[in-house]
Amino acid sequence: MSLKYLHTMVRVKDLGANIAFYELLGLYETRRYESQEGRFTLVFMAPKGQEDCPIELTYNWDGDDGLPSDSRHFGHLAYSVANIYETCQHLMDNGVTINRPPRDGRMAFVRSPDNVSIELLQEDGNLPPAEPWASMGNTGHW
Repeated sequence: MSLKYLHTMVRVKDLGANIAFYELLGLYETRRYESQEGRFTLVFMAPKGQEDCPIELTYNWDGDDGLPSDSRHFGHLAYSVANIYETCQHLMDNGVTINRPPRDGRMAFVRSPDNVSIELLQEDGNLPPAEPWASMGNTGHW
């Protein structure tokens, strides 16, 4: 038996807000599929050069009453970043709450507009602890 990774699917309530959020993380839209019959839109987004590892944003045109309010039914998405501090500052500057700050110079968590947990990991180990991150507390869930 052989397997090939295809994508991670996340249901979203506000397609535009979620596309904007994932663009802040550095992903871009690689393809889109709209179904008139099924009344849904699928938007695939991935980091440049990693188009074979997309996230699929699934938007149901008529709403999605079955979507859990916490959206934690699958765990989280994880991405490595070149500089965890710069990435978190960029996200904060654009209104994103850092739920678990990178106090250790290695790991942070944020949430998408639909409460999907996103883990950010410093590539190649930890950065030295630095303020304001080292003394910043957690906010909400992560």
